[in-house]
Amino acid sequence: MKAKLILAAYFILTALSVYPLEIQAQEAIELPVPQIQAGMPLMQALKERKTSREFSSRELSLSVLSDMLWAANGINRPDSGHRTAPSAMNMQEIDIYVARADGLYLYNASANTLVPVMPGDIRGLTGRQAFVKDAPVNLIYVADFSKTKKLSARDAEFYAAADTGFISQNVYLFCASSGLATVVRGLIDKPALAETMKLRPEQKIIFAQTVGYPQD
Repeated sequence: MKAKLILAAYFILTALSVYPLEIQAQEAIELPVPQIQAGMPLMQALKERKTSREFSSRELSLSVLSDMLWAANGINRPDSGHRTAPSAMNMQEIDIYVARADGLYLYNASANTLVPVMPGDIRGLTGRQAFVKDAPVNLIYVADFSKTKKLSARDAEFYAAADTGFISQNVYLFCASSGLATVVRGLIDKPALAETMKLRPEQKIIFAQTVGYPQD
């Protein structure tokens, strides 16, 4: 419980120090409780796991978003605040930003909410491929290197990439289990996207991942 309160306080303090006042005034979107009993067996999900680059514009419900984000890097041990994906030395340095048609959000795992970051549709900035602007959700994995100060810069970069890989694979398996399409992407104009997102100097975009229903 103590760890959960600390994590919630971190997100609140970050919002107060970084987000514009008009964004702070917007309420976080409460996500439904993740349905952790849903989905297919692991071995079947591994068999179905694949990359797709064709997406329907059909929106993902908040219930699907909740389940997917929990699978990606949600809290599976509430007493300790530990996650569904491993992170080096439990630094938990990877934040998941969610770009939808109605705005950009930050996933707060401890509160199971989407914290508003900015209004407006920035999906087209999350990658150079044509499909990213129309797919319902683009996840942006951002490393917060203020949490890795005990490491050398080289090691911090290495672990951030590895930890992002764990999270993105969780999303792949969730999508395979739920009949969704996904692709993880590195072809991004990262400086332009970081500027639009108003990231701090110690934050760095690692990858993005598009998620949606398969194209009909």
